[in-house]
Amino acid sequence: MSTTSSSIADLRKSYERAELSEDASQADPLRQFDQWLTEAIAAEVPEPNAMTLATVGSDLRPSTRVVLVKGYDARGIVWYTNYDSRKGRQLAGNPFAALQFHWVELERVVRIEGRVEKISDEDSDTYFHSRPLDSRIGAWASPQSQVISGRSVLVANAAKYGAQFLLQPPRPPHWGGYRLAPERWEFWQGRRSRLHDRLQYARETGATEGWRRDRLAP
Repeated sequence: MSTTSSSIADLRKSYERAELSEDASQADPLRQFDQWLTEAIAAEVPEPNAMTLATVGSDLRPSTRVVLVKGYDARGIVWYTNYDSRKGRQLAGNPFAALQFHWVELERVVRIEGRVEKISDEDSDTYFHSRPLDSRIGAWASPQSQVISGRSVLVANAAKYGAQFLLQPPRPPHWGGYRLAPERWEFWQGRRSRLHDRLQYARETGATEGWRRDRLAP
């Protein structure tokens, strides 16, 4: 075993910042998420809106990447990307995905699982036109997830579309938003001695649709 591997195995941290109890948590997972995200923003943790998106392709092999949440409400969690990217192609074949937020400084993790669908063209247009000009040009310039010969391809594409569209680039037909409709949430709060708090919310269906909250062993 290398020296680096040995030192990694010895890394330890005691989680002691907070706790998560059934009595103190929200009955609605969206409200709990809103509370924790608000606290992460207030604590000025790096990129509190960054989340890992996990998808599975037709080969049944999972893949992950980091995207940014751009909205959330009772309908679900929204982000934007290139529909022709690897994640877009995988979602087209398998619309189920998972999201994870990790706010290291607060010793907290949120995991969300559910079905994904594209948002409306109107909503994608509205968000696209709110982006900085260079980001809008970048959506045209990058053939996301495709092999390119070098960075010069991106620079040339950016110059091409910048000259073509000037200050008013339209939304590319291959770019827009997705929404994950949660079916399961988990809120993880680090605790001492690895006896972490984990609260799971699972969607219940029936006469009184709502959320069932359970504590999971760490």
